Amino acid sequence: MTPDWDFVVVGGGPAGMTAAQYASRSNLRTLVIEEMAPGGAVLLINEMENYPGFPEPVNGYEFSEKLRQQTENFGAVFKSAAATSITKNGDILTIDTTDGPISTWTAVISTGAKHKHIGVPGEEEFSGRGVSYCATCDGPFFKGKKILVIGGGDAACDEASYLAHLTDDLVMIHRRDRFRAQKALADRVLGNPSIDVRFNHTLERIEGSGKVTRVVFRRTDTNEIYEEDMDAVFIFIGSVPQTQIVPDLQIDEGGYLMTDQNMETDVKGLYAVGDVRATPFRQVVVACGEGAVAAHVAAAHIDAVKGDIYAGIATS
Repeated sequence: MTPDWDFVVVGGGPAGMTAAQYASRSNLRTLVIEEMAPGGAVLLINEMENYPGFPEPVNGYEFSEKLRQQTENFGAVFKSAAATSITKNGDILTIDTTDGPISTWTAVISTGAKHKHIGVPGEEEFSGRGVSYCATCDGPFFKGKKILVIGGGDAACDEASYLAHLTDDLVMIHRRDRFRAQKALADRVLGNPSIDVRFNHTLERIEGSGKVTRVVFRRTDTNEIYEEDMDAVFIFIGSVPQTQIVPDLQIDEGGYLMTDQNMETDVKGLYAVGDVRATPFRQVVVACGEGAVAAHVAAAHIDAVKGDIYAGIATS
């Protein structure tokens, strides 16, 4: 049996589209399945200033659109649908979608992860205009400004330490009376003179005019409510990797898909790249590199599978 495609990408963010480009350039019949618009989380970035080759900040939508056009120019096909499951029978993977099943020799999961939101008034309104979920992406825009960091885990403490290099006026709040981060990370924050740590605090509201200018706090121990001027709000309360279509694959403690250095999961011929994958550093440039690796390894896998099939036919 010959499957419909050689290489199918589930999720059209930068990692997925880069994988599709490299697969197409390797002469693989390549399909990209994307439920929404190609680009993923990058579409929410107003100015991306740290991607190699762009001397000026680039708008996330413009970056994604150029990446999509480039991917199509190499021969990949885009399909608007949602993938619902992935199964394997023999050497062939079947991807069930809202537009019917699709068969392929190989596939890459690049469905990303969704940042957890607090859900307070102003959070959605000022997203990309002072509200952020990525310190390395947006922190440099607020050098010397007053920054609020929300969270108490490893990521929050790590990102707060990074942001403290950019400003000496940083407030960090956590709803509990102590951090839940590793002791070393927590101690680094508590010992930093640039970080004003406030336990037993929650964020009630984000205010501003066109951009963030003020926040409203609540003390959980006294129920006191007070306002404070603020230039930016960085929220690090966790993220949810989008792994629903492959519930049986190996994951780490955070729910992210585990792979080897070739981006391959515990299912042969099935890869994971980008924010859905367990990785120490989630950036667009890293995700694109992972996509290139996955496509390269997938091409070699297909050659090996076809070689085994042809050898079996020849000896039968």
